[in-house]
Parts: sequence; structure tokens; C-alpha cells
Amino acid sequence: MNEEQEQALHLATEAGHILLENGAEISRVEETMERIANAYGVEDESFFVLSNGIIATGQHYARAEFIPIKGTQLEKVVEVNQLSREITTERMPLAALRERLQTIRTMPGKTWWELIAGIACGVSTFAILFGGSLTDAAATFACGLMLGVFMAFVSPRLSRIGGNVLGGLVGGLLCIAMVSILPLFISHTPLTLHLPNMIIGTIIALVPGVPFTNGMRDLANEDYIAGSTRLTDAFLAFLCIALGVALAFIIEGALTGGIMALGVPVIDPVASHWAIQLAAAFVGTLGFSILFGAPRRFYLDCGTTGMIGWGIYLLVLRVAGLTPTGAAFAGALAVAVVSALQSKLRHCPTTVFLVCGIIPLVPGGGIFWTAYHLVSNHLSLAATTGFAALKVTIAIAAGIIIVGTLSIRLQKRGAKTRPE
Repeated sequence: MNEEQEQALHLATEAGHILLENGAEISRVEETMERIANAYGVEDESFFVLSNGIIATGQHYARAEFIPIKGTQLEKVVEVNQLSREITTERMPLAALRERLQTIRTMPGKTWWELIAGIACGVSTFAILFGGSLTDAAATFACGLMLGVFMAFVSPRLSRIGGNVLGGLVGGLLCIAMVSILPLFISHTPLTLHLPNMIIGTIIALVPGVPFTNGMRDLANEDYIAGSTRLTDAFLAFLCIALGVALAFIIEGALTGGIMALGVPVIDPVASHWAIQLAAAFVGTLGFSILFGAPRRFYLDCGTTGMIGWGIYLLVLRVAGLTPTGAAFAGALAVAVVSALQSKLRHCPTTVFLVCGIIPLVPGGGIFWTAYHLVSNHLSLAATTGFAALKVTIAIAAGIIIVGTLSIRLQKRGAKTRPE
């Protein structure tokens, strides 16, 4: 191996590093690294990628990198993917490749005000998706602004576990305070706020959508170690969020002398209208595309993907009369198919559309009600709601895995039939 090929392997590993730490799935990382190495004449390379590490080897070359799990910036994934494809078309000098990779690595993320606005818009519209009224959405928007400040300035300084627990606690306390205090200032106006809908919408901002989605895609690609690791990370985050919400109710109970009684879930008849639901899914998914760092030019595409998936979910649930589990499976299938089509049309990784579009289907209600029933000492109800949320999660996973597996097989079949 000559010096140029060794440098090419080193830069291929750098590209994989950027992809892995910013939300790319394992197969894309390996494919991109191989594409870059082969473009510079390296044929004896071998890459082994885990969820938090890369091992690259070649003739007289070996490198291993530990890559801690960080925040997601899908825009960097898009840029590295585009760069790798440019190299296969016209090989650029290694110095230029190194400079491009450094530029991508140092790309600034979303501005703090854009991030906070995206979180506020996302959680407020998701409160509507989970049955809340327009009044609930307005109150949740205010809570989302304050939670956005926490996520933008405080959470990045904490560990992942600490950030999720404290985030669930902050989100829960903000909603409890809003429901308890706001009516005192506007008592002359009839105002009804539904705390469960507000908290469910708020904690969705904390849901680990990227590791959850990529874990399922890694399983579909038969990367079982990486897939199980990412799903474990996602489920740990779910548990931490639930713990934070539970702590919020414990604190509220200690201050008032008892855990607040919530009653049965509420579905607002006005906000449940098809048009409002679809509009909320579109805006909410667009808000999460900001949170996940998607390129601005794809905001509308991400919103459309989430809206279509939620529309299929409602259609199957309301018209076909299937259970939420069956509806979630149908919605996940729709999101996965639309994401694949968007990827072809936009020449962009499927991940960008899939991780954003799947968020409306995530069982945030299950996280909330499980936590609430636990602190209320209703263990049988906690087990029931937790199991229901698990079934929905498995249905979403099945939908993504089925489409992902079919897509991989079609690509392999196309590669075999394509003329040399």
C-alpha cells in the first residue's frame, strides 16, 4: 500500500466517524467508507463498524476509533453522503477531500432560537395528535419554549442518562405548573387544560428517535450487534424519561399532599378533525426535522412524510377499525415506503426522512401513563399500559424492518442484473 492509499483509508475513516456520530445507520457508514477507499485504488480494505466505534484495516494499515454517542446532525450525514458520490464520479485530490471533510465536521448546528422554535412547534402540535385541544396546544407551546431552553443550553452539558431524567422532570413540572397556575390568572375565562395530553406532547421532544429508528434499520441489515446496542440505548432513554416524569408527580404530590388524579385520557372533538390532525402531523414532524438537524431544504419533505404516515395511521384506526398496534404497523410501513421514495427523488439518505417521519407514531402516551400509574401505585394499570406501548413499538419496528429488508433485496437484485 502506497502513501496515497494509506491517506485515503485514513480519510475514509474520518468520513465514517462523521457519519456515525451524527445519526447514520451502520450500513451507510460502511458503504461510504468502502466507496471512498475504492475510489483511490484501495482494494484490500476491511471496515468493521459498531454503534460507537470503527475498525479500519488494510495492507500495513490498522486504525480503531471509539466514537461516543452524541447529538444528531443529519445535515452532516447528507453532506458526507454527497461528497462520497462526487468522489466516485470524479476523484478529487486527497488534500481537497481532507479540506471538505474538515469543513463538514465544523459545520455549525442549528441556531439556538431555531432549535427552541422547532421544539415548541413540535410539542404543541403533538399534544393535538395525542388527543389534546387547541388550548392544550397553546399551553404546551409555552412549556415547549422553556423545555427548548433547557435542551439547548443545559442538556448538552449533562450525561445522556442525566439529561433524559432531568428533561422528563423539567417537562413534567412545567406542564403541572401550567395547569395549576395559568387558570388563576385568567379565571374570568373558561379554560380547561388536559395535563396528560400536554405532558405526552412535551416529552416527545426527548424521545431518542434516531437511535430507535437506526437500531431497527441495523437489524434489517443484519447488523445485530449494532442494532441491539442502539435499541438498548433507545429503551434506556425511554425509561429515563419515564423516571423523570414520575419524579415530577412525586414532587407535586409532596407539595400538595397527594398525587394529582387525572382520570381517563381525553380526545378533543374539534382537534381530532382530519384536517387539524394532518396539519398538526406536518408541523410537528417539521419541528422535529429541525431538532434532528435535517437540511433546511428538506423540512417540507420531512413534514410531508410524517403527515402521510399519520394519515395512514388514522385511516386504519378510524375507518378500518384496527387496534392502535395494527394502525402503528400500517403507519410505519407508509413512512418507510415514502422515505425510500423521497430518498430517490431528493438524492438524499433515507435516514433523514425516516427518523423524522416516524416520530408521530412513537407511543409517547405509553411512556407517560406507565410512569403515572407507577407513582400512583396502580401496578396492574402500569403493566397494562407499558405492555400496550411495547406492542406498538414492536409494530413500528416490524414495519420499518420489512420495508428495509425488501429494499435491500431489491437493491441487490438490481445490482446483479445491471450490466457491467
